[in-house]
Amino acid sequence: MFQKVNRVLGKAEQAILSYSVIFMTLILVGNVISRTVFQASWTFAEETGQFFIIIVTFIGVSYAARKGRHLRMSALFELLPRKGQKVLTLVITLLTSLTLFYLTYIAFEYVGTVHELERVTPALRVPVYLVAAFIPIGFFFGGLQYLHQFVLNMKHEEIILATEKEEDFQSELDERGDGV
Repeated sequence: MFQKVNRVLGKAEQAILSYSVIFMTLILVGNVISRTVFQASWTFAEETGQFFIIIVTFIGVSYAARKGRHLRMSALFELLPRKGQKVLTLVITLLTSLTLFYLTYIAFEYVGTVHELERVTPALRVPVYLVAAFIPIGFFFGGLQYLHQFVLNMKHEEIILATEKEEDFQSELDERGDGV
């Protein structure tokens, strides 16, 4: 059951990230063209660009953890014996998961405060809490991914640094014809 939900979340993350980057690019490039050709700037362009940056950043936390593409300091890790690497992996994944869940709590409280203040964006008049809601969502799903990595590392002997294996991702690209 968890694997199925995790797969659906992975697809949702991919779609959100892909469309956010595409729309952000279209709006910002369109604004540059509009300014250059028509000497008229789109008042909403900067604001929507900021919306998409927030979405990509915080949804990207979970996506990077799922793919094992997050930043890590591997110099010390590679110097340790295999057992030390396993212990360090367990400690890092558990602490990262707990940290992200704590940040989820703080971000959720922040979104509540912004909602109470009834802040809206200047150009589009969008309630700020709607955009800020992506912050705790991203932290929460990132925390789930690290917790999943922790559980997988507890269950299996090998060291698991991603919840979605690179080979699975590459075979999916090959099936669609996107692979190299």
